[in-house]
This record gives sequence, structure tokens and C-alpha cells, in this order.
Amino acid sequence: MNRAVRRRPALATTALALLGALSLTACTGGPVPTTGKARAADPASRPDLKPFYGQRLQWTDCATDGYECASLTVPLDYARPGNGRTFVLPVARASARGPARRIGSLVYNPGGPGAGGASSLEEGMDESFGAAVRARFDIVSFDPRGVGGSVPALTCEPAEAEEGAEEEAEAGVEEDPAVDTSEEASDAVAPLYPRTEADRSAAASGARTAAEDCEEHSGPILRHVGTEDAARDLDVLRAALGERRLTYLGWSYGTSLGTSYAEQFPRRVRAMVLDGAIDPSLDWRQRVISQSAGFRRSVDDYAEQCAEIAGDNCPGASPREIRALIERLYQRAEREPLPVAEDSTYAEYGGMDATAVLDAVSLAMYTPEDQWEPLSEALREADQGDATKLGALDDEEETEEEEEETEDPGAAEGEEAQEEQEEDETPEPPADNSGAALTAVNCLDVPHPRSLRPYWDALAPADQAAGVYGTAGVTAELTCRDWPSGGLRPHRVDADGVPPVLVVGTTGDPATPYEESVSLAEQFPQGMLLTYEGLGHTAYGRGDACVTAKVDAYLVKGERVRPGATC
Repeated sequence: MNRAVRRRPALATTALALLGALSLTACTGGPVPTTGKARAADPASRPDLKPFYGQRLQWTDCATDGYECASLTVPLDYARPGNGRTFVLPVARASARGPARRIGSLVYNPGGPGAGGASSLEEGMDESFGAAVRARFDIVSFDPRGVGGSVPALTCEPAEAEEGAEEEAEAGVEEDPAVDTSEEASDAVAPLYPRTEADRSAAASGARTAAEDCEEHSGPILRHVGTEDAARDLDVLRAALGERRLTYLGWSYGTSLGTSYAEQFPRRVRAMVLDGAIDPSLDWRQRVISQSAGFRRSVDDYAEQCAEIAGDNCPGASPREIRALIERLYQRAEREPLPVAEDSTYAEYGGMDATAVLDAVSLAMYTPEDQWEPLSEALREADQGDATKLGALDDEEETEEEEEETEDPGAAEGEEAQEEQEEDETPEPPADNSGAALTAVNCLDVPHPRSLRPYWDALAPADQAAGVYGTAGVTAELTCRDWPSGGLRPHRVDADGVPPVLVVGTTGDPATPYEESVSLAEQFPQGMLLTYEGLGHTAYGRGDACVTAKVDAYLVKGERVRPGATC
């Protein structure tokens, strides 16, 4: 599971940073998925799907030099593909650097759920692949249905909402007396471990509001953005690329997408790498505890090994001092938001609350080599009374993205898409709708309990297993309680006929714990496990020559990885 960390503080009690970024599952009913063998029938033979499978992508230059872009049309509802309702998905390609020896297309998903593949490729993600792969394959990715540049796209908090509220106020529209709009209510913060009835009521209320917002603004597509449907889109993309079989690499949530594809189309797989795996056999509670424990272990790793990476910048002289400082910041932020500068993105919220602090610390666990040193400086300053740097750990990346959007020569196309959406009375999604997509996919993929009791019962075990990382994770799952259900339940992989799949697991991975990679590799027929002994989230593309060589040899030549292989 990917724990997707919020980049912005959520309002008061809402919990949009869901833990199971893959396909959580829970206790509501739903059909058990059919077997991989039964699903292997060729959908292109269905007359109502032939128009989609018969597409050929029309490539044009992207806004970014060196890349080509196209659009893929897929049915909104695969049960009724001929009803005229569709998703149009952005696709991007970096052509093989050795065209004379080109094997075909390699499709990847960067993670999420909620990460746009087409935009990630234009930002240079093809450089994450080894030289052998870049020479022999076109590197291709797409924005999954509802994500990024998808039309339509998910939105839970449209920009028009605030303007509409202002207009109502100016028009003298009376407030609903049943809704508590007091400053005290809006400033309420659910603690990382809600123990009292008041805290739990606030957490449940905020989660319900978040779900209702998504239903209000994206209701028509909410039931059609799950991973199973995205995997079917992936098969349409395979056909549109002219590939008889799919070569695929998925990072993090992308492993769930790949697993679903392998279950539905096992004989259409040429080669598949799943890096940072999610175990589909775990239910929602098991997933929360697994991932939360991963983050807790990673923070302990940070405390133990900080000096090796951050040197004198470490915020404490010993692991015990560092752990105590982090715990102290959580406790302070639960009482009162930590102060930030006026130009901080957290200033409008009055500072960083405990959830924002936990998110910042968790985010820094993904790439220790890049993030532990700035995290150390930020923690030290936050402990001294200024959390500005802690809140800005990811601002540089966002600022660059915003500048690129401003300079995008394809803005005119975006304006046309906006006009079309307005005609359809569909709200325009924000520039980054990853939070809405994260919630939508997680909740749809994994059934959750409808009553509150199972969540409260999960708090104590989560606390014992992972401390505040566990209890905050349980609280975050509350949004799914009021979500439409999909058809999946926790299950072991059923993909008879799939060729050997390579699973890559990192021993110190915070977001997709190593144990889940071990389990997934065991579940695949002829599954192979490559272990990377290191820290951080995922392994391929982070610079380890051993991992690169083994993954590239598998993708290019089909070379198997021996049992017990370790880098």
C-alpha cells in the first residue's frame, strides 16, 4: 500500500490522506472476483468494445520537447460501453533511443493512486529507466481514468465552491441552523489518536463531509474509477499501441494496477515488474497496520541512521533525542498549531497541526538520500518555534510544477476542455486532483465497514503496532465508510497462465512494506522476488546498479531472477 501523504493540511477533521493507496478492502459485501482464467477471454471480440480496441493513437509533439502525446478513449462503464459515455485519457511517449533494435512499448504507472503518468513522463521519468531499457523500448504512460488530465476528472473540492459561498453571503442567503459554522467548530482538530467521544464524533463528521463533497461534485464517475476498470483501460492502450502482449512496470500503486491486469489478462503479459508491492490479500485493517508499521520503522531508521546521511544537521545527538523531539512536536501540534511564517502555505490554517507534522515527517521517509538532511534542519527549527521549513519540504517541487503549468503552450486546449466541461455542467477539477483520486480509488477498490465500531476497535491494535502512525491511519479510513462499494474483496492473486512476474521489494520501504512484496511474489505463479537491502520507497530508478541490471535484463531479455536474489 502506498501511504499517500497530503501536500496541504486538510480542514479540521477531514481525512483525505488515505492509507491504502492501492486497493484497500473491507467488510461490506460484493462478489468474489472471478478467476484469471475465466477473465482471459478476448474483450476485443465483443462488438460493443471493438470501436475502443480498434483505436490507433495519433501522436503529436507534447508541450515538452522530446516527447509525443496522444489521447485514448475508453468507455466510462465497461458493462455498457456503447452508451456514448467515455473517458478521454492523456498518453505520452518517449521513443526508443535505439530504434533499429526496438522491441516495442513499455507502459508504466508511477504510483498513487492519483499520479498522472503522462505528466510524469514529460517531467523526465523516462530517465528512471536503465539505459538498456530506454534503448530498446518506447517508454509510455497515461493518466488513469479520473486522474490528472483525464476528461472527465475527479474533483471533491471545486474552485467554484468558495466563490459560491461568497455569492450566497452577498445575496443574504441564510445559513442552515443545523450546521455548526462557528469559528470554534471550524478550528477543531481531530487528534492523531481520537480517544474521547467528542474527538471521535468530530473525526467521523469530517470524514462524512469529505465523502459527501466527492459525491456531490463527482458522483456520476465515482463508481467507475476503480483499479479493475483502469486495468481494462491498460489493455485498450496495449491494443492502441499495436502490441500483442504488454510489457509493464508499476511502482507502488502501480503494482496494484499491474496485478489487476495480470488477473484479468494473464496471457496478454509479456513481462511485468512490480516495484514496492501491495498485497491484495489484506483487508482494510491489515493494510493500515502493515503500512503504518512501515512508516514507524522508517522513522526509527531515520533516528538510528540520521548521522550517516545528515551528519551534524541531525536534530539530536542520539537516536533517543531525535525520537523524543519528533514526539514532542506531535504533542505540541495537537495542543496548538506550530507557528509558521506569513508566506507559508500553512499560514492560512494558523500553522501546522499534528496531522500536517506527521505528514511532513512521513513524506521525508520516501527518499532518505534527498530528504533526511532538509528534514533534520526543519525539525530542529520547528522545535525552536518556527515550523516554516517543515511545512515547505515539498514546496519546491510544487512551485516548479505551477511554473510549468503557467508556461504550458497547450493552455488553449485546456480552455477548450474547460468550456466543454461547463457545457456538460461538470465542475472543472483543480490543477492537481491527486487527493480526490486517492480517496476515490482507495475507497472503491476496498470495501470498508459501514458502522463506526470497527474503526474504533482498530485504534488500540493500530496504536500498539505503529503508534500515532497507526491511529492516524485508522482515522483516515473513515472517509470510505460512506463511499460507494466496488466488487472486490481481499483475495490471493488468481492469474493462471501469466508468465513469470518480477516483484521488487525494499527492506526499509516505509509506504509499501517489504513483507507485502514477499507475499505478492509468492502468490504469482512462477513469481520472482528481487530484494533490495536499503531505505526509502521502491528501488528501481533510484540509482542502484544491481537493481537496474537485473530489472533491465528481465525486461529486455526475459532473464529470470534466481530465488533469494538480493541487491
